[in-house]
Amino acid sequence: MQIAVDLISKVPIYVQIIDQIKHMIATGVLRPDDQLPTVRQLATDLRVNFNTIARAYRMLDEEGLISTQHGRGTYILAPVSEQNGETLRRQDLDWLTRHYLNEAYQLGYSAEDIQPILAEYLQAWREKGAPPAEHEG
Repeated sequence: MQIAVDLISKVPIYVQIIDQIKHMIATGVLRPDDQLPTVRQLATDLRVNFNTIARAYRMLDEEGLISTQHGRGTYILAPVSEQNGETLRRQDLDWLTRHYLNEAYQLGYSAEDIQPILAEYLQAWREKGAPPAEHEG
């Protein structure tokens, strides 16, 4: 499991961690019963405060995505329903969009710069039935 945090991002570190774990669940990188690193281990790996990781894990636990079993570790839970799986997919799409917009913002682009290019790619996607390949453009 690979989590990276951007210490200069305006997105709080605990939210970055939550978003990345949700992304890994939605894309199948993390599956039910997979074990997450301990709070201490992840805090050490990411060089962030222990409480930041604990907060992220607590919030994921409250959402029913993980379960911390005292003395055993923290595990990914199976989606409770198909609706929960769709919610994760929507949250993953939200994360991807926020990530793209945040990156564009950090590179100095405005919403006005992004909008026509995004509209062009969406139109091409609709016409072709698939998004343009990465090397197209």
